[in-house]
Amino acid sequence: MRFGRFSHGADDVFHGEVDADVVHVLDRAPWLGGRRTGRYAPIAELDHLPPVLPQTFYAAGYNYAAHNDDAAARGFAGPELKDHPEPGYRANSALIGHGAAIVKPAGVEGRFEAEAELVAVIGRDLIGASRWEAEDAVFGWTIGNDVSAREWQHADRTFYRAKNADTFKPMGPWIETDADPRSAETIVTISDREVSRFATGDMIFDTFDFIVEITKYSTMRPGDILWMGARGAVGIAPDDSVGIEITGIGRLVNPVVGAAPAVTTGTRISDYQGAIR
Repeated sequence: MRFGRFSHGADDVFHGEVDADVVHVLDRAPWLGGRRTGRYAPIAELDHLPPVLPQTFYAAGYNYAAHNDDAAARGFAGPELKDHPEPGYRANSALIGHGAAIVKPAGVEGRFEAEAELVAVIGRDLIGASRWEAEDAVFGWTIGNDVSAREWQHADRTFYRAKNADTFKPMGPWIETDADPRSAETIVTISDREVSRFATGDMIFDTFDFIVEITKYSTMRPGDILWMGARGAVGIAPDDSVGIEITGIGRLVNPVVGAAPAVTTGTRISDYQGAIR
């Protein structure tokens, strides 16, 4: 089954169940037992929002051995390989949905890149999880684009702007509950030109390894998300359109635009972001 978050105008925001080209409105989030209300709308008339706004946004970071091979081929050093999962965090404020614009800030110079990631959505409270419990706790899967400004990443002691600036975390287009990412392929396109393809499940540590590690110390909650790292990065620039497909889940597409107007009190990001239907 497929579930998402959608808007039909500024004041009508809802979780929905996707059935072909129709979205059935739910009375609450599907991982909280949401049921159809009887309302529905053609998906073409709706705007996609991030399919979940998590209480905690976990990120695997470096999790593909080939990531270092790709970096070396481009003349860059990769991170050190660890013998256990090391999760990090990202900012909810950076999340945008399918079709919304990735905004390249005016101060970004050098490498501005997209990274294709599998995303797990947690469906229940979890602490001290066994591997079996970790597998059982995943509600479904979606797609993330880990946009990164590399000079900022190298200049700062944290990732507060390099990874977490507004619009730097596209996610969607929906959550697929029946996918098996371990046998999936990830395909990345720039303006419909394929630039990368790899086995989604070819990770150093899989999703459930990370959940077990996280829940040794922290309770994971329904609606939390875990981004699973990227095999490699691709350069992006204004006027590009970035597509990330994970077979069995869907395809996330976002245009890239140049520096946005300054955001002042009372101004919403949505006031100046473009959308693709």
